[in-house]
Amino acid sequence: MRLQTTIIAAAVLSLPSGAIADRVSFEPSNYEALEGFVDLYWDEGEGRLLMRVDDFDQPFLYQVSLPRGIGSNDIGLDRGQLGATRVVRFLKSGPKVLLVEDNLHYRATSDNAGERRAVDESFARSVLWGFEDIDPSASTVVDATAFFVRDAHGVGEVLKSRGEGDYSLDPSRSAIFMPRTRVFPDNSEIEAVVTMTGTPSGPHLPTVVPDPRSLTVHVHHSLIRLPDDGYEPLPFDPRSGLISLTWGSGGFADYASEIGGDFRVDFGRRHRLEKVDPAAAVSKAVEPIVYYLDPGAPEPVRSALLDGARWWDQAFEAAGYDGAFQVEMLPDGADPMDVRYNVIQWVHRSTRGWSYGSSVLDPRTGEIIKGHVTLGSLRVRQDYLIAEGLLAPYAGDTVPETMLDMSLARIRQLSAHEVGHTLGFAHNFAASTQGRASVMDYPFPLIRIRGDNTLDFGDAYDDKIGAWDKRMVLYAYQDFPDAVDADEARRAIMDETVAQGFKYVTDADSRSASTSHPDGNLWDNGDDAIAELGHLTRLRRIALDRFSADNIRNGRPLATIEEALVPIYLLHRFQLRAVGKLIGGEYFSYRLRGDAQEPARPVPYARQQQAVDALIATLDPKFLRLPDGVVELITPRVPNNPKSRETFTGKTGINFDPIAPARSSVALTLNVLLDPARAARMVRTGAPGFEAVTGALLSASWYESALNGIDGAIRRQTAMQVLYGLLGLAFDPKADADARALALDAVLQLERWLGKQSPRNPVLRAHYAFARFEIERLKNDPTQIEALVPTVAPPGSPIGSFAEEAR
Repeated sequence: MRLQTTIIAAAVLSLPSGAIADRVSFEPSNYEALEGFVDLYWDEGEGRLLMRVDDFDQPFLYQVSLPRGIGSNDIGLDRGQLGATRVVRFLKSGPKVLLVEDNLHYRATSDNAGERRAVDESFARSVLWGFEDIDPSASTVVDATAFFVRDAHGVGEVLKSRGEGDYSLDPSRSAIFMPRTRVFPDNSEIEAVVTMTGTPSGPHLPTVVPDPRSLTVHVHHSLIRLPDDGYEPLPFDPRSGLISLTWGSGGFADYASEIGGDFRVDFGRRHRLEKVDPAAAVSKAVEPIVYYLDPGAPEPVRSALLDGARWWDQAFEAAGYDGAFQVEMLPDGADPMDVRYNVIQWVHRSTRGWSYGSSVLDPRTGEIIKGHVTLGSLRVRQDYLIAEGLLAPYAGDTVPETMLDMSLARIRQLSAHEVGHTLGFAHNFAASTQGRASVMDYPFPLIRIRGDNTLDFGDAYDDKIGAWDKRMVLYAYQDFPDAVDADEARRAIMDETVAQGFKYVTDADSRSASTSHPDGNLWDNGDDAIAELGHLTRLRRIALDRFSADNIRNGRPLATIEEALVPIYLLHRFQLRAVGKLIGGEYFSYRLRGDAQEPARPVPYARQQQAVDALIATLDPKFLRLPDGVVELITPRVPNNPKSRETFTGKTGINFDPIAPARSSVALTLNVLLDPARAARMVRTGAPGFEAVTGALLSASWYESALNGIDGAIRRQTAMQVLYGLLGLAFDPKADADARALALDAVLQLERWLGKQSPRNPVLRAHYAFARFEIERLKNDPTQIEALVPTVAPPGSPIGSFAEEAR
């Protein structure tokens, strides 16, 4: 039965108590009618919003989104951001009408109504809202204004959690927004202007709001007809590369499962796609998947986004589809939040941030109803900045096209990547070790060095869909004839994928520096992490040696050359982590009992020692020192152009600190070498053992011969960073006891060594004395370690929370 619900625009506040008794019967002709899945009635004079419900206990989908955002990566409330998709229904008791969310965490997938009822009644539901019938004499009509004109997206909660202040809804400055309130046969879309007021207390909100005491966003509500029963849920296979329905929470509990069977069940996410002729080698789709690009993306970015998103049709073609995946421009007048459109939105923020792919999906089955991609507009500018740093392109009158070409190549890949999430696919951070096997990896620009030390950008980013991506589409979207057992056919596809040797490592085993899979890395290239670090070291040195005023445009403040310097000086930052994962690392797969994947195996001892040596080499002052002349280029900032987190933090006031870059680089290396989980793994395996790391660190910093000038300053700074790092691990209550003991033993060895030193150089003598003082102070009161100010390198990955990045 079709849900018949009527919504009518009403006052911003709910009706006052006692008003119901005074109401006359509701007359639709008094309102502007918009009839569809949920009928809307608008009273322009009073701005009234009512809702009539004729059918109860009929489930439908309820989706909240944020069509107008705040524009700050750190706050994270972006234009187009989706909230959770809920299965809801109306219940009535007397004049009360309740909107109830079903509890889908606990189910009984059974034809037995009694079984289903037993589970349903065993676990709590959530009532999202309570309404009152204002017209008892006719069909149920409720005042819904307060429901739609509210902080349904949790803006106030987000602001508070980010330390930006306590904000609450101001009803007097909030209202229904009729230009984006529309109805269609299978969905009704209601939008509200929502104003939050409060006292700002954080640093970010004042930078993006005209008056930080009052911020106004738009909140969008979608009421959506449930899909029909023609969709077959896809059982989730952890080897497949799909995103699960429950996104890592372990699935839902199925109390109808057989005893001894799988009690926890999960599905993969995907769009509904069927072939006209499933038996044909190549077939048209019954209804193709169509994505629409936001016209707000300018050229030449627009064409790049279209090109990259369309790469996915290569994967669907490989699965036997003809024209099943299409990308077009969003039609004029179409609402990007309308659930009928899969949308690629071009979103602006005040600083660079993550892009991400989200979905409106049926929480019962994993069927994707709407894909919604958010692409941060500053990504293309960051790649352009990297190219400027590598090329020093402003020596002549002509700007090389290489920089724009590389930036647009990255945008094509980004478009394909985020669309991939909305097709149901997770990250595969091992793809870079297999010749760019997937667009679902994070790609680092592959810049080759020619024999004359010039740089080749021709293959910086891939230009097509990957082999792993084709396997994912084949597994998730293949449509089998009725005579074929689909489960058996998919198992055969997965067995073939395993047999072909594809590697798959996703977020949980890649993002943190403490993860152990050597192939699970972000922003890396190639299958030899140590060799790639060597390549980047050489590339970095070439770029630094030619670094000059030609790295920025004529007329720019000379101080801003630092922004171009940062990504080049720290060009190796991500490869440090890739090398570090060889240390205490283990190759493993998401293995199921009975499949053909190989057992886990540790990284060989010799390889681990090579990785330790490679990372220790990045502590050498020769590696860390800036070339002669670069420091003099970076003048104090001009008015209205201050330093930011995108620049190095120094100790010399407004003047550029020549050893501040070294401090950032060393911090990145130590974060890898002194990671508590890695240290514990090295203790457990015993070879090379964590003492190999502590000994190498002391030898490369404290025990090395003293140096003069800037190299000496860098070495002393590095030595203190090593000392604080060892002390921090030694007194970390969460770290492994043996790892802590070895870290403390290294400090005590150093203390004894320092006691035997008596250098004539007053700076070196003071350096040693200060180190002894710090050891004694922090040994006596380890809580003081928490007061040490950590070195924070300028960000490498996009700024802001990762929480949205992979949805």
